[in-house]
Amino acid sequence: MEPIRNDAVIFGMLMLILGGVFWTYRSRHWFFKAIYKFVPMLLLCYFLPSLLPTLGIVDHDFLAPKGDEEGSNLYFVATRYLLPASLVLLTISVDLGAILRLGPRALIMFLTGTVGVVLGGPLAVFLVGMYDPQIVGGDGPDAVWRGLTTVAGSWIGEGANQAAMQVIFEPSDALYSVMVTVDILVAEVWMLFLLLGVDHRQTIDRWLKADVTSIDRLQKKMEDFQKETARDPTTTDLMVMLAIAFGITSFSHYLSEFLVDWMSSNVANAKKFSLDSSFFWLIVLSTTLGVGLSFTPVRRLEGVGASRVGTVFIFILVATIGLKMDIREIREHFELFAVGAVWMSFHVGLMFFVAWLIRAPYFFLAVGSKANIGGAASAPVVAAAFHPSLAPVGVLLAVLGYVLGTYGALLCGLMMQAIAPG
Repeated sequence: MEPIRNDAVIFGMLMLILGGVFWTYRSRHWFFKAIYKFVPMLLLCYFLPSLLPTLGIVDHDFLAPKGDEEGSNLYFVATRYLLPASLVLLTISVDLGAILRLGPRALIMFLTGTVGVVLGGPLAVFLVGMYDPQIVGGDGPDAVWRGLTTVAGSWIGEGANQAAMQVIFEPSDALYSVMVTVDILVAEVWMLFLLLGVDHRQTIDRWLKADVTSIDRLQKKMEDFQKETARDPTTTDLMVMLAIAFGITSFSHYLSEFLVDWMSSNVANAKKFSLDSSFFWLIVLSTTLGVGLSFTPVRRLEGVGASRVGTVFIFILVATIGLKMDIREIREHFELFAVGAVWMSFHVGLMFFVAWLIRAPYFFLAVGSKANIGGAASAPVVAAAFHPSLAPVGVLLAVLGYVLGTYGALLCGLMMQAIAPG
């Protein structure tokens, strides 16, 4: 049987997987309860789709086409249509004042995550290079440090910044393909531990001696607003909700094209700093407009499930990201995953050290990390794992990642270039 190369078929399979995960997660059967006691539901939404290309059910080359080859449009649709729409739906009810009152520790933990990525890359290249220079060596487009710059871009600002690093440092197509898998798999292993920690957050907070009163206050305020506005949604409610979400997405696409043209013509080094990236502006504009609507009566759409619909869109994106993973790459390029593991270990260690130093809650550590490593596709989901009403905190921090991503990744790449052997 030939591997599947049909988006309609693949999308249906992804929805069956997501539906199965959510149904079993709510099941009272002892078998499923035992599984989800140890395996976070979100992780399965990433991992199970990855089995489709790994087992040869879906054509991996169709998902990651090279050159002029025709490929899948699922990831493009999820990131360009569903992601911005979800950001609108997750932010239209946000209480911006209450989030700002969370204090500086949330921002400090986010910036710590960025520093952990920027310094962790060169450190990993240096340490692994001491063990075996060939692992992080190479010449020309196949120089490993060039590929690692794309991981830095993804781990600070996700897709747009990753693409910017690919353009600036020009790794070969083969190396870039491997680095995409390194990026996703290493990041999702860290995601596993983060989600496992959610169930033990009170113990972790006690160890960190953290003050969680500001988070509890925000959570209660959002819960009270949801209860106050809650009602059974009508077809009109849902149509209006989707009209606003995709209408703003449409306007953001239109405005981003204008901004890209203007930036390219009037701003020096616009390409170097992702200012000519339509995806960058799409995320910034859709989030900004969503937050703007939170000051209007539109925010009452939360009462008919705006954030729930936004979360559905996010999980579809999560599944398409998982679909891009090919677990077979671990066996073929184990040494590069070791570099990623050293890099991530530094990031994680720094996050816990600073959280202990400033007594930041585990929530700030987890969301600050994923706002860097995962961006808007992961940070709201991790924030919602603590409580659904906290998802907007993840969205707003993730936007900062998009803003800082290219700058941080560029600095990281230049340091890796200086340290790399050969």
